Amino acid sequence: MNLHSIVGPIVAAVNPWVTAFIQPSQGYATNGDGSRVPAYGDAIAVQVQMQPLQYNDLIQVSGLNLQGERKAMYANGEWDAVVRSTQEGGDLVTLPDGSVWLLVFQFEDWSMTGGWTKFCVTKQNGS
Repeated sequence: MNLHSIVGPIVAAVNPWVTAFIQPSQGYATNGDGSRVPAYGDAIAVQVQMQPLQYNDLIQVSGLNLQGERKAMYANGEWDAVVRSTQEGGDLVTLPDGSVWLLVFQFEDWSMTGGWTKFCVTKQNGS
């Protein structure tokens, strides 16, 4: 059961959904000089809700050595964060204001049963 689809419209009364574009990570491409650059798929339009991190969220990410501006993001579907053990990158999210955010950590992955995901995003410099 997708509980987020039930509470999402209620939360949207004070924190509206916005249309963001998520670019799924496709690993890395290796340049001729041996340097690696992240590769991303085509952007997919998705409705998301951004929220400040809660205390428990901050505790979960405290040991990850994340710096910069961070927020929690809710979205329907399955989206991937950074997985260091498999050297996979995180998906990128572009908000309507043009800011770019990297999915760095999944707080809750209910994509298989509930159809939604809560993750931590870190603001990027846009390059």
